[in-house]
Amino acid sequence: MSVRAASRTSFDRRLIAPMVLGSTLNPVNSSIIAVSLVPIGHALGASPSRTAWLVSSLYLATAIGQPVVGRLIDVLGPRRLYLIGTAMVGVAGLIGLLAQDLWVLVAARVVLGFGTCAGYPAAMSLIRSEARRTGEDSPAGILTLLAIANQTVAVIGPTIGGLLIAVGGWRSTFAVNIPLSLVCLWLGSRRLPLRTPPADDADRPPRVDYAGVALFSSALVSLLFFLMEPQTGLLPLLVVTAVAAAGFAAVESRVAAPFIDVRLLRGNLPLVATYVRGLLTMTVSYTFIFGVTQWMQEGRGLDPSTVGLVIMPMFGTAIAISALTGRRPEIRGKLIVGAAVQVAACAVVLALDDSIPIWVLLALTLLLGVPQGLLGLGNQNAVYHQADPARTASSAGLLRTFMYLGAIVASAATGGFLHDGATETGLHHLGLFILGVSTLMLLCTVLDRSLARVGRPATTALS
Repeated sequence: MSVRAASRTSFDRRLIAPMVLGSTLNPVNSSIIAVSLVPIGHALGASPSRTAWLVSSLYLATAIGQPVVGRLIDVLGPRRLYLIGTAMVGVAGLIGLLAQDLWVLVAARVVLGFGTCAGYPAAMSLIRSEARRTGEDSPAGILTLLAIANQTVAVIGPTIGGLLIAVGGWRSTFAVNIPLSLVCLWLGSRRLPLRTPPADDADRPPRVDYAGVALFSSALVSLLFFLMEPQTGLLPLLVVTAVAAAGFAAVESRVAAPFIDVRLLRGNLPLVATYVRGLLTMTVSYTFIFGVTQWMQEGRGLDPSTVGLVIMPMFGTAIAISALTGRRPEIRGKLIVGAAVQVAACAVVLALDDSIPIWVLLALTLLLGVPQGLLGLGNQNAVYHQADPARTASSAGLLRTFMYLGAIVASAATGGFLHDGATETGLHHLGLFILGVSTLMLLCTVLDRSLARVGRPATTALS
């Protein structure tokens, strides 16, 4: 049965496998590296502040690439970009498998970052096009499935990484991308439609706003270099960031086909607020995944495979929470509860020490599964309802950009607070940092009254 032969009234289930697998390539590579940082550092003689570039490089590439690829998907359709991106993932896996130097590994992560840019925007574009085709305005079941898959692999990534390291060493965390790429290429070539129902402005010729991309990239790169090594001598980088950001805003307000449509964002403040919540959410989540897991290995003395198993309760809780709440249209309640529990979990981090029983760590990861399940789902669904339908893929890509800006901040914070090793003191400083960020996330959610209207009325597309 071909994609064209799918039912006119229900979501084409043949699309689910390539959608889900492609969209999870980025989160699995985001978190699988967490338990690899210490073994890579030992093998290549690199400090935590240097191995942190393995994290930041992927997020920098993804933050830049997501809106570009998302906009191209809006105009050209998801199939072509999906296949190119997933092929790049396989190339990155091969580079990582053969690399003998830390900076070659960083290059592999950059290729990986750009390669994984297409999966999530392509999935959101397919959901929107299927909604247009079937007449289902809010395919809650499919959105929930996508959220669960992405949350699951992000949480289970360290567990997978620990098992892979135990079997094949840290290089296997790169090599795993080779078979994943091949499966995505096979599924994408067989199941993704050659054409999708057009969006409102799909007849516009595709353009790349090179000036916008250059200014946006300059702002991000200069900010990242400062955050990774914050010191007085690098303060001019902040000036570069400010000038590039101002130039970016000016250019994007004038070009016909902007890289990021700041005019549209100015007229859609609820969507901007959702992007900010995505940034804050991921700052907390990835600080835990990168920072606390490093402390579990160096401070608490657990091996990578054990750390992976300690993370498992977060995985189970996140799935259960998302599955139980996914079909409910309310978004504000999900975000408030998730943000409040996240504050409580960050407070627990302040009580950790080198003699803490493992059952306490298990209880902490169990607690963290609640915001993991609620916040990712809530932010994703908010973007789906708040975004211009003609820019679904690029809006979804921009959400990922803000999420990865949060991950960059988390990586920089981890490198900064654990600069001299994952000590108990460094962990507590990291805990104070994420407690402040999670409190700000809670305030941003409680004060946003527009969330009460998001997602109503809702229908389901997976029945």
